[in-house]
Amino acid sequence: ALKSAGIEARAFVGNVVKMDDVTRVVNEVVEQFGGVDILVNNAGITRDNLIIRMKEEEWDAVIAVNLKGVFNCTKACFRPMASKRYGKIVNIASVVGVMGNVGQANYSASKAGVIGLTKTSAKEFASRNICVNAVAPGYIQTEMTEHLSEKAKEAFLNNIPLKRPGTAEDVANVVAFLCCPESDYITGQVIHIDGGLVM
Repeated sequence: ALKSAGIEARAFVGNVVKMDDVTRVVNEVVEQFGGVDILVNNAGITRDNLIIRMKEEEWDAVIAVNLKGVFNCTKACFRPMASKRYGKIVNIASVVGVMGNVGQANYSASKAGVIGLTKTSAKEFASRNICVNAVAPGYIQTEMTEHLSEKAKEAFLNNIPLKRPGTAEDVANVVAFLCCPESDYITGQVIHIDGGLVM
């Protein structure tokens, strides 16, 4: 889609859990594009289960991708951004990182961690003119929510003042804003994209 719009785009493959992979990819990006201006930490998985039934592997996998992955990518991109004294980092958190959710202890903990990491990174990176923010989507129509029963979807909608699920575009629009110069005075914030679920 980007190439058809006349935008130069290249794919770089790596595992966000492995710092060596992340460092290699960031170095390749810097070499080919001359730096890193924007980082969107969007890798995420779920392994839902009740705490009492959750396997250690389910906990570890979600924390590794959703939280350690954000740490690895953020750390790897700091130096290229700091050398230019400019950068935008947007972390994809979730409303469950603020309010919790039954059957998602690992996911909720990982996203709460992302929120804490966002605020700490914003404070540590501000002197280098790097803005770090997070978005916290609520009930968004995606592949991750397709498996929900109609009863579960209805229960979600009953708690949303706007009475509709969000779309990927709703999230993308806020992320795009946080990546552009119009948001240069915004850092350390968590913006909820949830139809009013969390107020």
